[in-house]
Amino acid sequence: MAVDPASFRRVFGHFCTGVTIVTTTDADGPAGFACQAFTPLSLDPPLVLFCPQSTSSTWQRIRGTGLFCVNVLAEGHHELSRAFGTRGADKFAGIPWTPSPGGAPILDGALTWAECQVSAVHPGGDHSIVVGRVLALGECGGDGPLLFFKGRYRAAAPVSPSASLEVVDTLLAWPRHTDWI
Repeated sequence: MAVDPASFRRVFGHFCTGVTIVTTTDADGPAGFACQAFTPLSLDPPLVLFCPQSTSSTWQRIRGTGLFCVNVLAEGHHELSRAFGTRGADKFAGIPWTPSPGGAPILDGALTWAECQVSAVHPGGDHSIVVGRVLALGECGGDGPLLFFKGRYRAAAPVSPSASLEVVDTLLAWPRHTDWI
C-alpha cells in the first residue's frame, strides 16, 4: 500500500519538534537552513543527527566544508526560522552572528548551539541522514524553545521552577545518563 505524501506530512505534523538552523561557512560566505529533522544521537561519543534534503545547495556546502553548527532556536524566533526556511535569498542579510571555534555561524540569540564535524552520511529517501561529531557546545539561554506542531510555530508552556524532573529513563535529557539501556 502506497503512503500519500500529504497524509504522511499531516500525520507526522502531530509530532512536535524543536526548530534549529544548521549553518556553515565557506569561500562563498555563510550558509544555513532551517531544520526540524535534528536530534542528539549519542552521549559517548557525542553525536548529533540531522536530515537535509539531498538536493539542498546548503547541504552541499556543509558537506564540502565538513563542519556545521546547529543553532537551537528560542521562542520568538519565528521570523528567523522563516527567513532560513526559504530558498535563494541572502539568509544572513541583517542577521547578526559570531563564528564558532571552527568558523561556522552562531546566530545571535540562539537558545544554544553545537559545532560539529560531519562523520557519516547515509541515504534516506529524498533526504540524507547526516551524523555529526560534536566538537564544541554553547551556553544555554533561559528562554523556552521554538517548537513546530501541526504546521505552526509554538512555544512551550512555562514550567514551575518547583516542578520535579520527569522520570523517563530512555530520553537523552534524563539527568542520570548511566541509566540508559
